[in-house]
Amino acid sequence: MVATRLELNLLRLLSRCEALAAERREPDEWRLEKYVDALEEMLLALKKHSSKPAPELLNEYARKVDFLKGMLEAEKLSSSAEKALANQFLAPGRTPTTAKERTPATKMVHLQTKARYTGKMRSELLGTDPLSVNESEELNLRKRKDFVSEEKQSATELDAVLQHHRSMQEKLAEEMLSLARSLKNNTLAAQNVIKQDNQTLSHSLRMADHNFEKLKDESERLEQHAKKSVNWLLWIMLIVVCFIFISMILFIRIFPKLR
Repeated sequence: MVATRLELNLLRLLSRCEALAAERREPDEWRLEKYVDALEEMLLALKKHSSKPAPELLNEYARKVDFLKGMLEAEKLSSSAEKALANQFLAPGRTPTTAKERTPATKMVHLQTKARYTGKMRSELLGTDPLSVNESEELNLRKRKDFVSEEKQSATELDAVLQHHRSMQEKLAEEMLSLARSLKNNTLAAQNVIKQDNQTLSHSLRMADHNFEKLKDESERLEQHAKKSVNWLLWIMLIVVCFIFISMILFIRIFPKLR
């Protein structure tokens, strides 16, 4: 399949980005980041194009763009250990971008950044000047012709550092797991206590309802008893009044009024 103009432009820009990534850049260099953003937009447009290339080529382009983007994000990290760890997980391209390349340019960039971050970590551990260490690493890397031996050497040094960080991460993971178990046990204990409290509260509510019903029944009985007592008292008072009235009449009849 013949490459479209969009694909050719993407390949030119990708080759330019790989060349910039391989160079020694200043901290305030902004072109590479802008170029990578343009690459992402061109790759997205190429995926939507009607004459898009094969899926294998698209995946390779995306792999290289993701590598460049990840490399820029790794450079923004604060410590050399974090940069080296982030660089370790980057995946360079598998095939050369141009016909002039024998090995993929992203793989060479990956090797250079790996050696540079390893040198910075070594300088931080030994207390030496990181600039001189970086310059010597770059000079040695350019002078070496055997690419495979340099990659193995850098990988061995980086693996030692990563092994140390991995052991620290495993220890931290064990501590976090222990804390999680403790938190789970505390949560279960609190759940049991809350469950017991809920049961006690439910029992108290049932007892309160039962006592309320009993109190209501007793109140009704007392009210009925009070009504009966009032009725008897009323009748007794009425009888006493009638007796007094009749007694007064008899008293008047028996003892006439004195003249």
